[in-house]
Amino acid sequence: MEPTSLLVPFVQELAKQASPNVPERYIRPQHERPTLSSTPNNHPLPQVPVIDFAKLLSQQHKEPELQNMHHACKHWGFFQLINHGVSSSLLENVKKGSKDFFNLPMEEKNKYRQKEGDIQGYGQLFVASEEQKLEWGDVFYMLTLPPQIRKPHLLPTLPQPFRDDLDTYCVEMKNLAVQVIELMADAVKVERKEMRKLFGGGSQAMRMNYYPACPQPELVMGLNPHSDGGALTILLQANDVEGLQIKKDGQWLPVKPLPNALVINVGDILEIITNGIYQSIEHRAIVNAKTERISIATFYVPAMRSTIGPAPSLVTPQTPAIFKSVAYQEFYSAYLSKELRGKNFLNSMKIAKEAE
Repeated sequence: MEPTSLLVPFVQELAKQASPNVPERYIRPQHERPTLSSTPNNHPLPQVPVIDFAKLLSQQHKEPELQNMHHACKHWGFFQLINHGVSSSLLENVKKGSKDFFNLPMEEKNKYRQKEGDIQGYGQLFVASEEQKLEWGDVFYMLTLPPQIRKPHLLPTLPQPFRDDLDTYCVEMKNLAVQVIELMADAVKVERKEMRKLFGGGSQAMRMNYYPACPQPELVMGLNPHSDGGALTILLQANDVEGLQIKKDGQWLPVKPLPNALVINVGDILEIITNGIYQSIEHRAIVNAKTERISIATFYVPAMRSTIGPAPSLVTPQTPAIFKSVAYQEFYSAYLSKELRGKNFLNSMKIAKEAE
């Protein structure tokens, strides 16, 4: 079963009309509007942890930094990764290429638009009904690795040099994701080969996001609150515009992008594999009245043919499995065919406790 999303208008084109009012289909009911958490007595809001990848790779500093990452994954589900080893010139080229893509004339972008019954391409995701409220943002979504799963009319036909830059970037992000997940395996005391087996030679998906400036930003949502359905997400912020927020202890906290850092978060698959030790965290994107925001998310996911479930070594009589095992293809299709709603989908994967 292929996941589907209904075709809807492009928000970037709507925003160009410069109407002072947002169309009705984007206006949220009062309780869904993006009010920011206020802080008592002007205390600064807590910030997402920062993890130094160079320390994780050094014998001398690995253990304390691994504990810092373990704490971040358990209690935050998010961290910013510095000294990650990906060249800053490659990151700058990918940022520029993504901006240039969204600035292409509509007739050019139309070559990449989603087709009926296919979620890959340029459009919007998670539109399950004609009645639901739409997000104030456009996406370009595609499966990127391994190369044989790519749609021939998407990444392989992007303009140069963006195509080659993105190709290199995809490989760099996959290699980084594999290294981070293996370090996470060390932290939760799962053998790396057990983790590799659960991933079954992982795949990668990519989502480029474009959130136009909005005349009434307080009425709309750029991206609904949700947890990610992959294993590990690596986010590159293409411009220095804030908009990403995470839900921590009932509060919405902004993630302030650090220069040259990558934002990493735990997805639902890692919560399942770690049997709930690591938490996928609800996050959302808000928009503003002045300027666009662009970001590029890569999702490291298991191979479609694999089966996912709690790592066998983490399931004991004291810590029984809290999630069912399921074919990843089934999980992926079901996740992408529904409207994004918090952690509802992951919660449906939990093993119901028998009434005592």
